[in-house]
Amino acid sequence: MRLTIIIFILLYSSSGYGQVDLIKPFKGCNVSGSITIYNYKNQNWIFTDTLDAKKETQPASTFKVINLLIALETGVIKDENEIVKWVGTTDTVCFGYRPEIYRDMTMKKAFEVSAGWVFIELAKKVGREKYLHYLTVCEYGNLNLSEKGYDFWNFGAFGISPLNQVHFLIKVYENNLPFSKRNLRILKEVMVTEKTKKYLLRSKTGWTRVDGYDMGWWIGYVERNDNVYFFATRIRKKRIAVNPSFAQCRKTITKAVLRQLNAIE
Repeated sequence: MRLTIIIFILLYSSSGYGQVDLIKPFKGCNVSGSITIYNYKNQNWIFTDTLDAKKETQPASTFKVINLLIALETGVIKDENEIVKWVGTTDTVCFGYRPEIYRDMTMKKAFEVSAGWVFIELAKKVGREKYLHYLTVCEYGNLNLSEKGYDFWNFGAFGISPLNQVHFLIKVYENNLPFSKRNLRILKEVMVTEKTKKYLLRSKTGWTRVDGYDMGWWIGYVERNDNVYFFATRIRKKRIAVNPSFAQCRKTITKAVLRQLNAIE
């Protein structure tokens, strides 16, 4: 299978993308991991590591994509402008204390700054039964919600693969999910992270620490006039390894690959 993918990348190289090196960005950041990309127009998959693309790990804050939809659909929140009151204590997930997120904020802002405590409060109201229902019908993750903590997307046995992430994003784009068009529209609006004259980028980052490793995600899709490119990047490093650029590398790697494919400038 790996040979098939390598040949595929070379074919892309000879058909207009120029010299394509999808591994170099990972080496430049001194991290391991993979990127999974789907070219919507051509219906082609691109993998840097086919095995890693299928490996399930905690989604970390990328779970906020489906979490926001579930909270909206169940009526836990009314819309992206609803204000969630600061509960007065920090959440259990704190990868570098950020005092600016511990205050009252709208759901839109909470999504943008990845305020974990807000989504933990939502999880308390949604409940595991409803989560299991929506995760099942959306075919999202391995459905293992045995983790007792509310932030089961950061720790425990719940996991999702990069390949699964991309499949889910395609369904978001196509409005092919059991959520109202209104709620899908709200999600797509809050996911906008970059807008230029040539493309629109919708995305979400994630970061968690498991088994002695830092694990970072960046998922999303790029809309152009002529095509859509879906991506799921997951990187990791040992926690003892010093790498100040780790958080930024999620985007650095992804954008380097997307530029090689002419998806962005």
